[in-house]
Amino acid sequence: MDRKEQQRLLSRRSFVGNTANGVGMLALASLLRDEGLLAADAAPGAAVNPLAPKPPHFAPRAKNCIFIYLEGAPSQIDLFDPKPKLKELHGQKLPESFTDKVRFAFIQKESAVLLGSPRTFQKYGQCGMELCDLLPHLATCADDIALVRSMHTEAFNHHPGQLMMNTGVPVFGRPSMGAWLNYGLGSQSKNLPGYVVLTAGRGTSGGASNWSSGFLPTTYQGVLFRGKGDPVLNLSNPAGVSAAMQRKSLDAVRDLNQERFGRVADPEIASRIAAYELAFRMQSAAPELMDLSGESQATLDAYGVNRDEGGLKSVRGGGDPGTFAGFASNCLLARRLVERGVRFVNIFHASWDHHSSLDNELTFCTRMADQPVAALLKDLKQRGLLDSTLVVWGSEFGRTPLGENRRGTTPNTGRDHHPAAFSIWMAGGGIKGGQVIGKTDEIGWNIVEEPVHVNDLHATILHLFGMDHTKLTYRFQGRDFRLTDVGGKLVRKLVA
Repeated sequence: MDRKEQQRLLSRRSFVGNTANGVGMLALASLLRDEGLLAADAAPGAAVNPLAPKPPHFAPRAKNCIFIYLEGAPSQIDLFDPKPKLKELHGQKLPESFTDKVRFAFIQKESAVLLGSPRTFQKYGQCGMELCDLLPHLATCADDIALVRSMHTEAFNHHPGQLMMNTGVPVFGRPSMGAWLNYGLGSQSKNLPGYVVLTAGRGTSGGASNWSSGFLPTTYQGVLFRGKGDPVLNLSNPAGVSAAMQRKSLDAVRDLNQERFGRVADPEIASRIAAYELAFRMQSAAPELMDLSGESQATLDAYGVNRDEGGLKSVRGGGDPGTFAGFASNCLLARRLVERGVRFVNIFHASWDHHSSLDNELTFCTRMADQPVAALLKDLKQRGLLDSTLVVWGSEFGRTPLGENRRGTTPNTGRDHHPAAFSIWMAGGGIKGGQVIGKTDEIGWNIVEEPVHVNDLHATILHLFGMDHTKLTYRFQGRDFRLTDVGGKLVRKLVA
């Protein structure tokens, strides 16, 4: 090909390409505005903060959420759902019709017998909510709590169950609840992530898949804060790098990313620009957040930040020294995070997977969680934050009325996984407290009144934030996805 012909073809390609790019960028600009990645008055190709606040579908009741996730599944029969009949039938076998088509993780059906609870229950608050003796602090908050005893799910193993509760489906690759809320609403916090994850104990089996952004831009994923040192790895500048030097470096990187975004308009580039800028702002905001020295001694004592385990030991509950203090600090940090505008805070603790030594392990875990969680509710209420902050206590499923009798063990001292009926509770953020929703049968095997599916819970949470769960969607691989998948309905009794 001669030089003139080459120039002619290049000129034609350039004209067609530029024309197509111009039309494409105008179309893309409209799409990016719809996704909140472009300001309404911004020029095509100009990226803005993906976490900028966005309007809800209707007036919200909640602005922030603290989801306390107790991985492994606390026993609802021993904490929230008293069953005197089960205690009466202790040691007896169930009719085969109960277990015929039921899948268990470990129970051997042929020799399984019922396991009554050794706990005592009492009525608390004006509402008369029955809670067990292991929850004396939480019991003082009964009138603020809506207890749901009729939760159910399809997943009967931990990782699928955790994915189901946190992302709406029991498979990998979907956005978590916190990611959906930040995608739909953005965040009020300018100096901290919109979604923060705090952990204690052994760590969840699901790990980061529980706070992933899935196919949403990575801006919306949860950011894991550590309990010691820098809250986020590499947050501090290396020795010899001043703030001014870092600012110049970030400006150069931003300009390069902005130029690239203007050419290809990949939303992940907008996420990267926002992440760099947020990290810079976090260098001053995060250490201030983690510094509890400004809290009063009364507040620290109420949460139990300086508690030790008092001689209690646990195999599953993360029984190393500091477990109690770490969980208590996370509860206090959750309050400080929502004060600073963080949209969604996860507190994960593992593990409540009590297949054996149920009495000892549950005593350890509740002693760890009861005081700081109750203190969190009272602290939020005293500061006028509970009305706008939704607090949820939940897990992936419940525990069986049958004692676990896996091969190689003799006494039935624990319970297996039970997805058919379990309990969660909610408070604040537009929830009608002082009530119990749903009912299980006399041994806690099946739901007999007002079943609530995990996706119903999600639909209700989104409703409290002013979002219609059927309209909060994201198109991916030719399909509109949502947190509630193809189900979910609002539980109206939960809403004040």
